[in-house]
Amino acid sequence: MPLWTFCLFIVVMNTTMFNVSLPSIIGDLHISADLGSWVISSYSIGYALSTVIYSRLSDLVPIRRLLIIGLTTLGLSSVLGIFAHDFRLLLTRILQSAGAGVMAGLGLVLASRYIPASRRGAAIAMISAGSAMAFGLGPIVGGLISEYFGWNGLFAVTCLVLLVMPVLLILLPREQPRKAAFDLTGAILVVVNAATLLAAITGRSAVWLAVSLASFGAHALHLKRTKQPFISPKLFANPGYGKLVVIGFCALVLNLGNLFLMPLALANVFDQSALTIGLIIAPGAILSAFLTRFVGHWIDKYGNLRFLLLGHVLLAAVLTLFSSSLASSPFVILFGYVVFSPSFSATLASLNNEASMLLPREMMGSGMGLLQLSELSPT
Repeated sequence: MPLWTFCLFIVVMNTTMFNVSLPSIIGDLHISADLGSWVISSYSIGYALSTVIYSRLSDLVPIRRLLIIGLTTLGLSSVLGIFAHDFRLLLTRILQSAGAGVMAGLGLVLASRYIPASRRGAAIAMISAGSAMAFGLGPIVGGLISEYFGWNGLFAVTCLVLLVMPVLLILLPREQPRKAAFDLTGAILVVVNAATLLAAITGRSAVWLAVSLASFGAHALHLKRTKQPFISPKLFANPGYGKLVVIGFCALVLNLGNLFLMPLALANVFDQSALTIGLIIAPGAILSAFLTRFVGHWIDKYGNLRFLLLGHVLLAAVLTLFSSSLASSPFVILFGYVVFSPSFSATLASLNNEASMLLPREMMGSGMGLLQLSELSPT
């Protein structure tokens, strides 16, 4: 699980590293800002969608086989990205996202399937902390690499997954394929649902919204006619699971909004540089990673609900602090991140652990995949 968390750290950091390099990419490739933004958003959208697909496939295909496909796709496309000096960069990012989802999609499935419930909270907390630390350190790493090696050097970081993959394959349990039908139409509809909805929201487009609503209608009809759908409606027969999906979506919206708005405040209100902004964000991410071991054991000992509530209370307290004292000093944002990042990791870990307890084994892949999709879609 520590090695898996390291790979997930690299994959998630691949999202945030490119944010600080976007102005350089736009200038070097001589493209518009709108087109340049797709270098970021294409990876995020593809990452979210591939996550749920890998999770669902894990109900049918051995995790080792899916890992080979995903990390090979991610690693080789990263190698191509090192030499990308034109619009092919965008295609490389899309290929990266197609492989990157294997780490987020299967990490929770692996922990839920093979780690006993008494120790599962610690494993899931480790995964959550890896993601949180990647969000915090990504801008710093991206800024340093872009400044000294150019933005193509960012792809070299992701190539590390090719070195780690053989070790992961040795450590992972061996599984046998399961005989079951795969709902390809349902998988395509999930992709269309998410992509059109995100296009409607990001572009504020009534046309895309209409297309998205039509795709959801088509998906609803498909669910009625299919015996083994890609996303089973039986998942929501458990009311607790549906609530966790909503909570996960809202928590990720809150986190990503915070990561987007606070750097703008530091730049526009306090005139801080990109590197300084990264250094202000980093302590919270580092503390979150340091507390992983303790938070995981506490979740296993005291239960998921207690930490879910505690995390929400602390997140609300940080937002209250920001709303009342944000303009007074950049140290307010520094302190807020120090509290926010560990609280968010604990919230996400307890939420995912609770979901793993609710889901039956035969629905673990699709259930955890849908939960991950709800948590990643805000990106």
